[in-house]
Amino acid sequence: MRGPGFDRSALAAQLESGVAALGLDLGQAGLDQLLDYTALLFKWNSVYNLTAVREPERMITQHLLDSLAAVPAIAKATRLLDVGAGGGLPGMVFAIWAVRAAPAMRITMVDTVHKKTAFLTQAKAELSLSNVTVITGRVEQMDAGEKFDVIVSRAFAELRDFVNWSGHLLQQGGRFIAMKGVLPSAEIASLPAGWAATKVEKLIVPGLDAERHLVTIERSAAGATQ
Repeated sequence: MRGPGFDRSALAAQLESGVAALGLDLGQAGLDQLLDYTALLFKWNSVYNLTAVREPERMITQHLLDSLAAVPAIAKATRLLDVGAGGGLPGMVFAIWAVRAAPAMRITMVDTVHKKTAFLTQAKAELSLSNVTVITGRVEQMDAGEKFDVIVSRAFAELRDFVNWSGHLLQQGGRFIAMKGVLPSAEIASLPAGWAATKVEKLIVPGLDAERHLVTIERSAAGATQ
């Protein structure tokens, strides 16, 4: 897959270096699949405006490596939901990693914008990702009969809204993982009753000179009995 401005060999070197810095091993097949995904995102973005990031080099750093930096936090999930998945970040990146590293993991991505889920459906088909399910709709309207052990979001909403809108989908003992930029202290302090931030972790993304944090949210003692 090539297109104007898409230098696959240079991007491959950039991606491989970043993945190595994160201590991850995706194998050559995984790296190739991530580059294929980036090529699709780059191609579709010119028409569908999936991301404000236009340059493939920045997509590698700000999207792929940014998402991969959170892999240790979701590595043991079996059923993962990506809320407000957009162009597939982080869900599609997690799915590509999981093909080889966590083959039992199943990843569902939900977004309200049809053009974004159309892209995700096309990417799923072209990348042959059988571990992916794509849903068009509002997360608060999803069937609560289907529960997830990890629910993630990346630049989706304030923590209070993230929890309120998707809490019915989290299984007992499960956790939310919110990918944030600067430390969202005010949002953490405003979490709904029955929920607590149990871990706040600063992430280092190779090549990215910006703050990144992961916030893990779980039911508190009171919330666990509800």
